[in-house]
Formats: sequence, structure tokens, C-alpha cells
Amino acid sequence: MSQENRTNLLDGFKAFLMRGNVIDLAVAVVIGAAFTNIVNSVVKGVISPVVGAFGTQNLDGYQLCLKSPCVVEGGEVTSGVAILWGSVASATLSFLITAAVVYFLMVLPMAKYLARKAAQEKAGEPAVAEKTPEATELQVLQEIRDTLVHQRGGSDSAAAGAVTR
Repeated sequence: MSQENRTNLLDGFKAFLMRGNVIDLAVAVVIGAAFTNIVNSVVKGVISPVVGAFGTQNLDGYQLCLKSPCVVEGGEVTSGVAILWGSVASATLSFLITAAVVYFLMVLPMAKYLARKAAQEKAGEPAVAEKTPEATELQVLQEIRDTLVHQRGGSDSAAAGAVTR
């Protein structure tokens, strides 16, 4: 591979990495991994005890034996043919809880915020950031000058007018 091809390949890879959606995806993966710990804690500390009040806290123990004798040790079938439907139910319950938490704590509030913002823009109201425009340095200096002139009694108003652009 020639030096020019390597340079083009590296430049293309650098451009790919610097695009915003790749960075956003990386942030989403990191936050998702951290969020998984929260959801697992909710399942272990809240949902499992509630399920345990009606049956057992550990759904992984439920199974259906198709060919006896079924022996399951550490989540692995050592003899017989067993369908471990309890682990499927546990994973499904964890998924539903995760989806509900993401929807109600992230998606729904963001959708309401975006709808409110779109309604404000449609009504002609400026967005919150547009309501308080930043003063430029020149405007601030002119206000300071005008205040100083006013404090002196207005005697330098001709000089003040000459300074403005």
C-alpha cells in the first residue's frame, strides 16, 4: 500500500470518527451500560421481592422437564432434557422493566419538551434562549459611556456622540 493510499485511508477514518453521530453513539453506549446497573438494582431490590410475594424471587429455577431425570446445576442442564422457561421469563421481565423506565423517564419527557418547544415556535414566541440576547461588547461599552456622561451632568454629550459608530 502506498503512502498516499495510507494517508487517504487514515484521513477517511479520522473523518468518520469525528462525525457527530459516532460520538453520540459512543456516549449512548456508555450511558446505557451505566443505566443497566440502575435497572438491575431496581429489578433485584424492588421487582423481585414483589414477584417473590406471589411466588419465588428467583424465576431462573422454573423449568419444564421433557425427558427425565432433569438435573440443572448452575444454569446448565447436566442430564435429561429441560426447558428453562424461568430464565426466559426473567429476561423478558427485565427487558420490559428497562423499556418502561427508558420510556417514562427519558422518551416521554423529551417528547413533551419538544412538542412544547414546537408549539411555542409555531405561535411565534421566541425560544427561551432567544428571549435574552447577549449584548455585544460595543453595546456594553456604549452603555457604560452613556452612564458616565449622565453622571457628569451631560457636559460631554458632544464627545460621546463622536465616539459612536
